[in-house]
Amino acid sequence: MGDLYALDFDGVLCDSCGESSLSALKAAKIRWPNLFVDVDVETEEWIVDQMHLVRPVVETGYENVLLVRLLLETRKPTVQKSSVASGLTIDAILESWLRLKPIIMEEWNEDRDALIELFGKVRDEWIEHDFAGWINANRFYPGIADALRFSSSKLYIVTTKQSRFADALLRELAGVEIPSQRIFGLGTGPKVEVLKQLQNKPENMGLTLHFVEDRLATLKNVIKEPDLGKWNLYLGKWGYNTEKERQEAEGILRIRLLELSDFSKKLK
Repeated sequence: MGDLYALDFDGVLCDSCGESSLSALKAAKIRWPNLFVDVDVETEEWIVDQMHLVRPVVETGYENVLLVRLLLETRKPTVQKSSVASGLTIDAILESWLRLKPIIMEEWNEDRDALIELFGKVRDEWIEHDFAGWINANRFYPGIADALRFSSSKLYIVTTKQSRFADALLRELAGVEIPSQRIFGLGTGPKVEVLKQLQNKPENMGLTLHFVEDRLATLKNVIKEPDLGKWNLYLGKWGYNTEKERQEAEGILRIRLLELSDFSKKLK
């Protein structure tokens, strides 16, 4: 007997918002060069700052690129605007991103797979030319690296981040080796399907199952799946979620709100 922890990466283990925002800005300048011709450093710094506020809506990394352009449209009067940009606030983005995203994707004639490829390519090039700079644009939350290193539980990473980036950060920034077969990244399927795979592995039978996530929507998707009733579900309060989401989670019986210090103790 023992414990199995399936862990989200961004917002649970690693605060990657600085890196993902800078990568998204680089990608946006490549994808829409004409929009950034007259954009000064001050505006770019403002966009990166605002990205920290809207980060809770991001499920998959490429969405950061869309958010950079949307923020630029709200900031710069001369930039051609999408139909949703005028008067758009941070709160409105947090409340309505699932509605806004398909609208801007269509109006900008964007393709999800192409944006994923671009976002990954920008990161790969940053890593190739300035590996230390890329690594240091991320940080693991306090206590996490030691908790992972000395954990007596069976650990899996279940993330929408591309696996190669999660693996590099675990090794180089946290000094933690997690076997590649235990890292389920972008392209391995929805998280609910990954959790089903994990619970059905013969070597995991009999283990107590825990899933730690910072996105409330993801946990609610797990609750909808009758086959996943054995999982203990946790919302990390330190991650990319809002006060409103944390209050909602408090009213859901399956979900436990978790403090960072308690999480580190649980892993150890």
